[in-house]
Amino acid sequence: MKTLKIVVALLLLTVTFTNAQSSWVFDASHSNVSFSVTHLVISEVEGNFKSFEGTVTSTKEDFAGSSVEFSVDINSIDTDNADRDNHLKADDFFNAEKFPKMTFKSKSLTKLNGKKYKLVGDLTIRDITKEVELDLKYNGTVKDPWGNTKAGFKISGTINRFDFGLKFNKLMEAGGMVVGDDVEISINAELKKL
Repeated sequence: MKTLKIVVALLLLTVTFTNAQSSWVFDASHSNVSFSVTHLVISEVEGNFKSFEGTVTSTKEDFAGSSVEFSVDINSIDTDNADRDNHLKADDFFNAEKFPKMTFKSKSLTKLNGKKYKLVGDLTIRDITKEVELDLKYNGTVKDPWGNTKAGFKISGTINRFDFGLKFNKLMEAGGMVVGDDVEISINAELKKL
């Protein structure tokens, strides 16, 4: 009888743990991954990646402590200029032929206050992996008209492209680089609960 009680208690703990963990996927049709970088010191060029995927595993309703992973298809880069896109795919920048994916794997997701969070993780571009810190805003969770549970996030941050081997570097006569060092990242993520 005692053994049966122990088995039942273990089963209940397993069910409780399983129910407490939720899995989510990026809803690509309602999400986007974009970036901007300074051009000729005086303006900015913007672009985005058309193909990406991501998952989130959460144990809390407010997503604190969640695990986040996503990847981006480098060949899907789009800056509204085919020649520039081809240059970005070449070895001066991403070398998409050799390194077709950019990936991120979280180490921590910490709630700061209100809707503000700090997302820390390993970003891999080309064959270089570095820890990055991103700002995350949690916009809430809702049920859509079709009964799906959705959660919304805005993720932003800045990386130095030279840290990841995106080495193209031309100086202008007046000083300053044709393409800036810092790249601003912006991700609007709508997640769907599985």
